[in-house]
Amino acid sequence: MKTEDIIRQQIAVNPVLLYMKGTPVKPECGFSAKAVAALQATGFDFAYINVLENPFIREKLPSISRWPTYPQLFVAGELVGGADIVEEMNLAGTLQPLLAKALSSTAEA
Repeated sequence: MKTEDIIRQQIAVNPVLLYMKGTPVKPECGFSAKAVAALQATGFDFAYINVLENPFIREKLPSISRWPTYPQLFVAGELVGGADIVEEMNLAGTLQPLLAKALSSTAEA
């Protein structure tokens, strides 16, 4: 399977997916840590891919998402953005409803 196909499948099967450096328990950059903190503050579970352990994904994803940096948050198959956007959405109160909607629609499917 091509790297692009793997990425598209990951995005399709995970309603909330964070491509990040490191893991939620041990983020390996400050931006990934900010995104994880914002996501964890919502109380919802999320999937993640450590791009440091997946160099082919790390290399290919920016050309698919048209977003050059990490982390990258996808919700319901759509790119939401990076750490600053995720953090701003959490502070504005818009992240939790977005995640709730994505996760409830997959639970119904």
